[in-house]
Amino acid sequence: MNENDLRKVIEQVLVEMNGAGKEISEDVVKETVLAASTATKVEEGFIPDVTEVDIRKQYLVEEPVNKEDYYELKQYAPCRLGIGKAGARYKTDPMLQFRAAHSAAQDAVFSDVDHEFIDKMGLLTVQTQCDNKDVYLTRPDLGRKLSEESAKSIAEKCKKNPTVQIYVSDGLSSAAVAANIADVLPGIMQGLKSYGIETGTPFFVKYGRVGVMDQVSEITGAEVTCVLIGERPGLITAESMSAYIAYKATIGMPEARRTVVSNIHRAGTIPAEAGAHIAEIIKLMLEKKASGTDLKL
Repeated sequence: MNENDLRKVIEQVLVEMNGAGKEISEDVVKETVLAASTATKVEEGFIPDVTEVDIRKQYLVEEPVNKEDYYELKQYAPCRLGIGKAGARYKTDPMLQFRAAHSAAQDAVFSDVDHEFIDKMGLLTVQTQCDNKDVYLTRPDLGRKLSEESAKSIAEKCKKNPTVQIYVSDGLSSAAVAANIADVLPGIMQGLKSYGIETGTPFFVKYGRVGVMDQVSEITGAEVTCVLIGERPGLITAESMSAYIAYKATIGMPEARRTVVSNIHRAGTIPAEAGAHIAEIIKLMLEKKASGTDLKL
C-alpha cells in the first residue's frame, strides 16, 4: 500500500470515528499517516529460522545458579531444558521452536516420499496392502503385508537368494528417508562389498511397517534382510531413521530376532557412519548365523 492509498483509508476511518459531516483537519491527517507509516515500517533483514537453533546450546534461564554445570549437562541431553519462562508461560523463542518441531513431525508422518527422489536413487517401488496414508496409520496389520502385485514384482525383478537383501521404507517419517538414505544406503552397500558379501536388488516399500521384512525375506530367500525405515518423529527431530536387521527372517517370528540400529540422523548417529556400522553388524550376523537377542555384539 502506497502513501496515497494509506491516506485515503485513514481519512475515511477518521470521518467515521468523528461522525459524518465533521471536517478533519489536515494536521490530524498528516500526523496519523506519519504514525501509521512508522508503525508499519518493516526492518530490513529477516527473522531468524527457529528450526536452526541448537537447543543444546540455548540457555534462557535468568540469573541461573551453576549455569556452567547445567550447560554442560545439556550437551548430553538434547531436550528442552533451561528454556526459562515469562511469568507462568514459555518464552517466545521456545514456544515457536516447539510449534515448529510439532509441525515438522506432522509433516513427516502425513507426507509421502518424493517419487523423483526414489527414482534418482534407482529404487524399484512396491507397496503394502495400504491404499493410502489414512489406512496405513489406522491399520498397522496391512502395513506388514505386501500387496499381491508387489510381492509378484519383487519375485520377478529382484535377485534370487542373495546373501543380504536391503530395502527402504517410508515408515512413519518420509523426512527421514529424504534426509538419510542418500548416505546410509551407499555406505552399507560399499561396506558389504569391501567384505566380499553379495547383496540383492534394493527397492522401496511404500506404506511399510517393520514386519514386511519377514515377507521380503521369504520371497527373496535372503540370508540376512535389512530394512532402512523412518521412525516415529518426535519434538527433537523428525528425520530419525532406524535399520532393522534379521538373520533368515520368517513370517510370524518373534520381535526378539531383530537387531536394531536407531537414531540415524545428523544430530545422532551420522548417516555415513551408520552405513559402515550396519555393514559390520551384518558381517557378524553371517558369521554367527544369528540376530536379535541371540547375537552378542
